[in-house]
Amino acid sequence: MGKNFILSSDTAEKLFHQYAEQMPVIDYHCHINPQEIVDDRVYKNITQAWLEGDHYKWRLMRAIGAPEEEVTGNAPERVKFQRFVEALEHAPGNPLYHWSHMELQRYMGYDGVLSAETAEEVWKLCEEQLKDLSVRKIIKNSKVEVIVTTDDPIADLEAHRKIRAEHLCSAKVLPSWRPDQAMAVERKSFSGYMKSLGEAAGVEIKDLDSLKAALLSRLEYFQAAGCVGSDHGLSLVSFLPSDDKTIDCILKKGLAGETVSGEEAERYHFALLVFLAQEYAKRGWVMEMHLGPLRSVSTKNFRELGPDTGFDCIDGYGAGVSGLVGFLDYLQERGALPKTVLFSLNPNDNALLDAAVGCFTEAGVPGKIQHGAAWWFNDTKLGMEQHLKSLASISALGTFIGMLTDSRSYLSYTRHEYFRRILCNVLGAWVERGEFPNDLGMLSRLVQNISYYNAKNYFGF
Repeated sequence: MGKNFILSSDTAEKLFHQYAEQMPVIDYHCHINPQEIVDDRVYKNITQAWLEGDHYKWRLMRAIGAPEEEVTGNAPERVKFQRFVEALEHAPGNPLYHWSHMELQRYMGYDGVLSAETAEEVWKLCEEQLKDLSVRKIIKNSKVEVIVTTDDPIADLEAHRKIRAEHLCSAKVLPSWRPDQAMAVERKSFSGYMKSLGEAAGVEIKDLDSLKAALLSRLEYFQAAGCVGSDHGLSLVSFLPSDDKTIDCILKKGLAGETVSGEEAERYHFALLVFLAQEYAKRGWVMEMHLGPLRSVSTKNFRELGPDTGFDCIDGYGAGVSGLVGFLDYLQERGALPKTVLFSLNPNDNALLDAAVGCFTEAGVPGKIQHGAAWWFNDTKLGMEQHLKSLASISALGTFIGMLTDSRSYLSYTRHEYFRRILCNVLGAWVERGEFPNDLGMLSRLVQNISYYNAKNYFGF
């Protein structure tokens, strides 16, 4: 993993080192806690930096049989680190192997091989290096220009306001709107959440009109805090338009804690998506849609550890493209289609989404509907290569808005470097085979736009 890691041609090396490597980072979707920027947190050890909240790593540790006590439990942090290192030895081809070593190189100055035998050496080195590596310093050293967090509509956004008012961070730190709980009319927790949403908005939510009023109030609150985008986590989008009376009845069942059927839930989801998307379009916000996961499929582990702990998988049905394009068409017909970024967890959806985004173009808006970066289980060398090649073969690769971390770790900005190396390697191979001109002017623009400028312009940062 030297300086030309992944770069397998002279052209790839030139594109990365002369053009991609120097570009700032725009991390337009992540799950970091902005309060840690306010506090300028300093990690005591590499376990805190790597294993707190990172279900990617937890899954790998469980895969080799590590007991949960040494994954998310109360085992000593040194023991947890050892188990993760042992898991890495079983993980050739897994991006965690590459990411971990890149992070050790970039932030800790360690160029060796992390193994069970070197774990103690690395542990001690990281303890020393982390003493002088607060989260704000990590952000600055990583050339991060924009960070967009993921925030519930009821969030007070106090940390964001403090960061901005007191100029605490070298990067611009902005919230994004993630209204998944307001969508989840079928869940037992829905009525309690609606009460919290109403309190945050100063509105008693008792019907569809009052729900819309509460959401509008919170949308304004988020916009005042600098929000320029939303994010939705969905299994799929079903095209089920309904009248307001029907949706109002479904909402009232959810508010009363009554059972909401699958079809009723899908009708409510569609109606609320349409309402919110129209509001995003009015505000010039970008709408992100993460589609296709099966969540918490292990009942036992969900019961013991809760959601977002590493027990999700890929839905074979994928993004449900027919319902999705129906939704986008419905909005376009009403002049209310916002810029939209589509992510599917199913790699079989690559060509489907690449074809779909080309159906909803707009003059003067390059890549208005985007097929977002290879996501989650596809956030690998193989997955990124497949995503880039599919997008290039069907659409206009040069309009792609590039990479994001989608991470809870401040050390994960190396994922942008990882993506850029893969991008340059793919382009370099095409050039070396004579499939694209060896025109550095054209190539440098492609690389720098995809690495940085396209996202900057798309979101309006």
